[in-house]
Amino acid sequence: MVGLGVALAVAAGGLPAGGAAAESSAERGDYLVNTVMACGNCHTPVGPNGPMMERALSGGLRFETPDFTVHAPNITQDAATGIGGWSDAEIKRAIVEGVRPDGALLAPVMPTTFYQVLTGDDLDAIVAYLRTVPAVEATTPPRSFSALPEAHPFPGAEAPIPEAERAADVVRNGFYLATIAHCMECHVAWTPTGPDPVNGLGAGGREFPGPWGVSVASNITSHPEHGLGGWSDEEIARAITTGVSRDGSRLKPPMGFGYYAGMTPEDVGAIVAWLRTLPPR
Repeated sequence: MVGLGVALAVAAGGLPAGGAAAESSAERGDYLVNTVMACGNCHTPVGPNGPMMERALSGGLRFETPDFTVHAPNITQDAATGIGGWSDAEIKRAIVEGVRPDGALLAPVMPTTFYQVLTGDDLDAIVAYLRTVPAVEATTPPRSFSALPEAHPFPGAEAPIPEAERAADVVRNGFYLATIAHCMECHVAWTPTGPDPVNGLGAGGREFPGPWGVSVASNITSHPEHGLGGWSDEEIARAITTGVSRDGSRLKPPMGFGYYAGMTPEDVGAIVAWLRTLPPR
């Protein structure tokens, strides 16, 4: 693995010659969906032995809150139970606006408030890749809603970042990648009225009960004691991509390190560079 110092230098200097130029749109979409955005963390069913990759992206993960109960939907190319019958524009609208073709709103567990930052090229790439996903017939159980919290775009992610700006600035690229990875969906402090991305950015503390017990989102600000301020770049990168903390303990789900393991050293380095800019909390 390339050292983070080299990775940051490459990222800051733009994309390597012959790299992205030779990458097809669907290949870029494959990378985004299956690493950075970790879409399978919700949309791939989980069996006794872990994710059921033979049914990848066919949905099934259940989310239950006082306001709603939903299951992650089938996003394979099955026309009847997936998105095979959706137009490209309808898929894009669901991703960035949270609206299905029939006008129904997606539950806020779908991180559309982070996806509005997606560049046009990357949004096209995601759709191009989803068109290649084999059809799996899998009906999603009915949704149950008593209320839907009002959704607000993540600060700074209200509109697509210009591709040239992202490519030229490693920290800006790190913000972009961490945003579409929706890191702050978990690692932001919560108040009785919901997340506080202004005063609690990166502070963590949100609890996630599951088969693993209860995991608590870590403080990933630059605080020297409670956050990542005392960690090396390599230690942060290891936690992101392998789920091993600084002290050697294992991180618990829903941290998607199994997906982040496939990220390029350059992209991991960019995220680390951006995390270094978070004020200590």
